[in-house]
Amino acid sequence: MNFRPRAKEEPEINLIPFIDVLLVVLIFLMLTTTYSKFTEMQLKLPVADVDAQRDYPREVVVAVSADGRYMINRQPVTGRSIEALAQSLAEAAKAGKDSVIIISADATATHQSVITVMEAARRIGLTQITFATQSSATAGSR
Repeated sequence: MNFRPRAKEEPEINLIPFIDVLLVVLIFLMLTTTYSKFTEMQLKLPVADVDAQRDYPREVVVAVSADGRYMINRQPVTGRSIEALAQSLAEAAKAGKDSVIIISADATATHQSVITVMEAARRIGLTQITFATQSSATAGSR
């Protein structure tokens, strides 16, 4: 009988099977994952070109100030209601249904004041509406 103490062997962790399993899982995930492109809304914003402005012979310019006051062809409108604005628009639109409404709103004007102009134009049957802009060179110099 051999009663000599034996040297204890340290247990070894074999990482190769663990790495093999991880690679198989990674390949499985890569093959089963669907790569889908999220749909995005593609917008083309309008560009203002000062040189190519149109000449509207039957234009009605509606200016909207920052505090919500209206001017039609440089004449102030009394009242801020849709009815008062529609009446003033009807008087200013000499060409009738062929008139073009140009909304020139202050950059800090509320959305509601611009919508009020659009609603007043709709009520009297004016469907051609455009917005006045300024070129980026003019905006940068202010």
